[in-house]
Formats: sequence, C-alpha cells, structure tokens
Amino acid sequence: MSSSVNVSGTGPPNVVLPGVDSSMHAALDAALGSPERDRRDAVARVVARYPRYLAAWAALGDVARDTVESYMAYRVGYHRGLDALRQNGWKGNGYVRWSAVSNHGFLNCLDGLARTAALIGETDEATRCAQFLLQCDPTGKP
Repeated sequence: MSSSVNVSGTGPPNVVLPGVDSSMHAALDAALGSPERDRRDAVARVVARYPRYLAAWAALGDVARDTVESYMAYRVGYHRGLDALRQNGWKGNGYVRWSAVSNHGFLNCLDGLARTAALIGETDEATRCAQFLLQCDPTGKP
C-alpha cells in the first residue's frame, strides 16, 4: 500500500470562496427577520433571486417546512458550493476553513446535509458528508 506524503511544508491549499455583494446579505437578513409564518417563503424568494448565494440555500434548509425539504435545500446548496469551489481553484482536495466567512454558506450546507441525511436514513451519505466536513476544516465549526 502506498500513500503520498507532502514534504513541502506547505500542506494542502486553503480555498476561500469570494465574498458576495452586501445586497445579498441584506436581502437574506431581511427575510430571516420576517415573521415566522412568512420566513420560509421570504428566504425562498432570496434563493430564487440569488441562486448562487450559498448562505441563502443554507438558510432555506434551516427554515424548511419539513426534513425532506430541508434535505433538498442543503443538497442543492452543497452542489452549488462544489461548483463554486471548483471555479475558485479547488481540485477536490485542500481546506475550506470556517475561519473564512465567505466559506460559511458552503460549510453550513454540507453540515445541514450531513444532519438531514441521517434523519431520513441516508446513513452512508450522512457519514460521507460528516467526514468531508472534517476534511474541509479539521478544527471544526467555531
């Protein structure tokens, strides 16, 4: 069995997703501040307006009507996040750290996907996502 060892001293690269426009944050904050009965629909409108805004997908997962809808939102956000990581130089390895605020949307989607996959009985997916989350940032969520 052979494994590669990085002796360069630099370790795996850190990937930081670019920040988003402040108007996106403002729209999501306003939606999350909506009365509870309107919150899910308000967040869904933000997702529809900014479908690449990963924090909005994570928020939609958080305010979903049920576990399956939550799972779907986190899963879409996770896959959109993988696309964004690849567009920003990620090649399937390297750290995606919690310390970079712009990474939170992706990491929250991945964390939510792990949790909701477990809830619906997708234990293999839940395990893979939990492991991937630790590989992204072994120090864990702050």
